[in-house]
Amino acid sequence: MKRQPYAIIKSRYVTEKAATLEKLKTAESNKSVRACKTPKYVFLVDVTANKIEIAQAIENIYSEKKVKVLAVNTIRVKPKQRRVRGRVGYTAAFKKAIVTLEAGDDLDDQS
Repeated sequence: MKRQPYAIIKSRYVTEKAATLEKLKTAESNKSVRACKTPKYVFLVDVTANKIEIAQAIENIYSEKKVKVLAVNTIRVKPKQRRVRGRVGYTAAFKKAIVTLEAGDDLDDQS
């Protein structure tokens, strides 16, 4: 049974580290960073999704931009214990995917 792409990809994961990964393709600061020509984007994904499903979902969602996914790296983030007013609770566990696209591909609109 094939799932819908938006059931697999929940949202873009926007953090400072994710923004740094996205800017690596245009960075000219030093020699090692200049070698990274393939853009990387971070997404929150369904915890049951595998790498092949994630790659197909990204290519399907961004089909009008004709992006090609080269690699997908996944990370499962465990829940953390939090204490609020003396009560113990946990944050939600989630899975994130770092998607590497072909050189020259871009997900953002450069207008």
